[in-house]
Amino acid sequence: MTPEAPHKSKCAMLYTDAQRARRDATVWTMVQGVLAPAQFIVFLISLILVLRFLATGLGYEAATLSILVKTGFLYLIMVTGAIWEKVVFDQYLFAPAFFWEDVFSFAVIALHTAYVWALFADALSPAGLMVLALAAYAAYVINAGQFLLKLRAARLQAGEIA
Repeated sequence: MTPEAPHKSKCAMLYTDAQRARRDATVWTMVQGVLAPAQFIVFLISLILVLRFLATGLGYEAATLSILVKTGFLYLIMVTGAIWEKVVFDQYLFAPAFFWEDVFSFAVIALHTAYVWALFADALSPAGLMVLALAAYAAYVINAGQFLLKLRAARLQAGEIA
């Protein structure tokens, strides 16, 4: 048994060697790597449209469509992310390494789904819908930050960045 550096203890590692190998070998890593920045671009465009509507009262349809597209991306990245976790960690969600990210992802999904429900149920005014979308977007930004911190931690542990 070889001694390990203190920062690379088994309890602090995100991936075992086998999990890292599966992560690097699966196409689902690439899928996540493409969908995450695409979703972020859609989010930025949608955020601008939502804020424009709230500031001017113009562009409700464009803002609404953009929120629905953003929500579609969210659902897609959640499904493909669950598949990625199954391949890498042998469970669809709540793998220990990503437990809290997954928990918060469900809050993000709940808020986006609440928006879709409120839209189709005509449960909120247009401004109320946009405020709900902003709440969903705030949760999304927090969740994206969680994943970016995990990505950075994984790279640090792999010795890819100093």
